[in-house]
Amino acid sequence: MWRCRRCFKLATGFAIPYGRCRLCDGELQMFTDGYAPDAARLWAVREAVQAELDAFLFYKLARDQARHWDQRAVLERLCEAEMSVLNDLEKQYHPHLAARLLELPLDEQNRLTQRLFRGICLSDHSAVRDLYQAALAMERQTRDRFRTLAAQLPDGAERQVCAELAEKDEGHVAMLEAELGMLAQAAN
Repeated sequence: MWRCRRCFKLATGFAIPYGRCRLCDGELQMFTDGYAPDAARLWAVREAVQAELDAFLFYKLARDQARHWDQRAVLERLCEAEMSVLNDLEKQYHPHLAARLLELPLDEQNRLTQRLFRGICLSDHSAVRDLYQAALAMERQTRDRFRTLAAQLPDGAERQVCAELAEKDEGHVAMLEAELGMLAQAAN
């Protein structure tokens, strides 16, 4: 169960896009049963699903806004990679993500796009560098979150999943760094 800190609307779901309210874009606060026997395992899986859902939506919205085929191609590869991870998490942990989380209504897409890409003109070809830098920062943060989670969890499937996700995000970091390097070379 989630509650918006701004409008106090209640929401349910295993993960909520960017942890934001669907009505007012306020920050959501999650209420959990800390006494559940598997609370730590559930928390780790929820963190993994939340991070991958946020990354998927970032790339999907960026891809949908991009105006140049080369931008769209890179963003499509990253979007597909995140969707693959979400599918793997679905198969292993069965969080049952609602389709509405992956295909947001237009008003939610617009609100999220405005917040995520503030200051980046996605129709401008030169803005691809800014977009990649924003994506790189997100991937590094997610990678570091998974590394920290893996270090905190006891040996088991959840620890292994977090370590694997950190490794996949390291691959995304490398891809984005390579793309930024090619952009820098092309500019010279």
